[in-house]
Amino acid sequence: MSLHSLHDRAAISARLLRDPAPHLLELGDLDDLLWPHTSWYAISEDGPLALLYAVGDTPTVLVSARPERAAQAEELTAALLPVLPRRFIGHVPEGAAKLLAGAYRVTGADTLLRMVLTDPAPAAAHDEGQWRPAVLDRSELPELLELFAAAYPGNWFDDRMLDTGQYVGLRHEGRLAAVAGVHAWSPAQRVAVLGNVTTLPDLRGRGAAAACVAALCRQLAASADHIGLNVRADNATAVRLYERLGFTGVTTFTEAVFTALP
Repeated sequence: MSLHSLHDRAAISARLLRDPAPHLLELGDLDDLLWPHTSWYAISEDGPLALLYAVGDTPTVLVSARPERAAQAEELTAALLPVLPRRFIGHVPEGAAKLLAGAYRVTGADTLLRMVLTDPAPAAAHDEGQWRPAVLDRSELPELLELFAAAYPGNWFDDRMLDTGQYVGLRHEGRLAAVAGVHAWSPAQRVAVLGNVTTLPDLRGRGAAAACVAALCRQLAASADHIGLNVRADNATAVRLYERLGFTGVTTFTEAVFTALP
């Protein structure tokens, strides 16, 4: 099947909103800030879409689909091969990742679980205990980067997201000790994708991350009807935390760096 490039933002939005849960990042990328950096592809009118997001040193390619549409996602991935960058970060179904491995070296592969907030009640009623999460601002960027270096090295962080007011953190003994933020937030599309959730190693297991995530979910409820996140599927502790706060797993996918073979 032939590959088609899509340019109608409203039509792309309508198509993604038919089933928003697997496509929250893509919906967030329709916002004015990010739209100029996106390229969209499809091979059929009702099949999966592919997004090439070209920001930073390494572009990102997203091909999202529920498990029952995995075969269509693989067909789309095969059609994408002539237009893919020589190096990119991919979020693709497992079968599509195996297909790409014929033309790309695959490194740093993880299986991630997409979860969506299906029951807002637990986060709304969450007891923060000793913790007092508060919204972070641009002035706290150096402390945030210090926290990431200590607790979440190598994470993907776009500091423009800090300016949205959708980063929540808490302090312990005067030091920024835990945070929950967003990878994407779009009031226009009414979606948000949580990210960069972390806690200093010596405070883990004491409810700090849960307090930040719950506070952020309560805040996002005013601007987002669909809230989701990605978590490593083998991180049972984190998955249980999100389940306790009302999140449900939707689908799994492979995240990896793909580098073209010689």
